[in-house]
Amino acid sequence: MDFSLTEEQQAVRDLALQIFTGQATLERLKEIETADDARGPFDEKLWSALADAGLLGIGLPEVYGGAGLDFVALSQIIEVAGLTAAYAPVVETLVGVADTLARFATDDQKSQWLPKISAGEVVATVTTAELVGELVADAMSAPTTTAQSVDGGFVLNGTKACVASGLRADLFLIPATLASGDVGVFLVTADAVTTERQDAASRPEAIVTLKDVKIDASNLLGGTEADGAEILSSIVTRYTSALCTMEAGAVTSAVRLGAEYTSEREQFDKKIATFQAVGQRMADAYVDAEAIRLTALQAAWRISEGLDAVDQTAIAKFWAADGGQRVVHASTHVHGGVGVDRDYPLHRFFLLTRQIELTLGGATANVLAIGASMAASA
Repeated sequence: MDFSLTEEQQAVRDLALQIFTGQATLERLKEIETADDARGPFDEKLWSALADAGLLGIGLPEVYGGAGLDFVALSQIIEVAGLTAAYAPVVETLVGVADTLARFATDDQKSQWLPKISAGEVVATVTTAELVGELVADAMSAPTTTAQSVDGGFVLNGTKACVASGLRADLFLIPATLASGDVGVFLVTADAVTTERQDAASRPEAIVTLKDVKIDASNLLGGTEADGAEILSSIVTRYTSALCTMEAGAVTSAVRLGAEYTSEREQFDKKIATFQAVGQRMADAYVDAEAIRLTALQAAWRISEGLDAVDQTAIAKFWAADGGQRVVHASTHVHGGVGVDRDYPLHRFFLLTRQIELTLGGATANVLAIGASMAASA
C-alpha cells in the first residue's frame, strides 16, 4: 500500500490539527475535567467547531451535509483526536454510527439522522458488548438482547455494557437476536432506554438497559431485507480500526512528550536523553508507536479501498493493545515523578491508552485470533 496521504486527506488532517490544537488546549481540558459532569467529559465548543468546519460529516454523502470522502480521510480526524486526548466522541459517533448509517440505512433513516450528526446536533454510539449476569461478553455473533416481533414493530429486551458515550448519546445502534435466530440492528433513542454509569480509565461508559422497549419496524437498520450479521461484522471491523487509529495518535504524543522532556532534563550536567538506557527506552517506544500507526493506517486504507481488512485490523488491534501500553509506560518512566503529575499532560494519554487497550482486549487473545486466521488460510 501507499502510506502517503492524498491532497484531500492531508487537507482534512491539517484542518483537524488546526481545530483540535486550537480548541483542546491544556487549559480547556482541565476546565472540562474540573466541571466533573456526571455524564463524562465532553467539549461542546470543540464539537461545534468540528461541525462548523464540516469535519463531522467528512465521510458522509454530500446530500446529507457531508463531504463524501473516504475512510482514510475520516481516520485523520480520529488520529488527531488521539493526538490531543480531546473529549470528543468521534469514534463512536462518526465511525460506529454515522459511517454505518451511510452504508446500510434506508433513505428515510439516513435523512432523519445523518444531517443532524453532520451538524453536531446528535451524539450517537453503538453497543457491541453485553452484561450477562455479572460478566461482560461480546455480542458480535449472537446477542443475548432479543427483539420480538409485536404488532408490526419490535419489543427489545437486554442489557448492553461498556457503551462509549452511553451516558450522553441521543441515539444507540442496538444489535439484537430476532425470533428467527438472525441478527438485527436497531436504531433506539435515548428516551427509550435506561443508563447507568460505568467508570473506566479515561472516560466513563454506560450500562444500557432495554426493558420491553417498543419500537416501530422502521427502526430496523436497513429494513427487513438487511443482513444484520453483515452490518454487525462491518461495525466491529471499522470501529476496531478507528480505535487503533486513535491509539496511534495517543502514543505519538506520548513519545513526543518523552523526547522533549529527556532532551531538556539534565542530570550530572548532561541531557538525560544522552544516557544509553534512556535513549534505548525511547527508541523502543518510537518503534512501537510507528508499528501502531502504520498497521492502523494499513487497516484503514484497505477499508477505504473496499478490500477485506479483517486480518489487517486484527494485526493493528494487537499492536495497539500490546505496544500502546509499552509506549506510555516508557514515557512515564523516563519522566520520573513528573510523569504522574496530573498537571502535566502525559497522564491523559496513559489513561486513554489504558481504556483503548481494555476495549480492544488483551494481546494474547488477539495473537491467538491472528494465528487461527493464518492456520485457516494455510
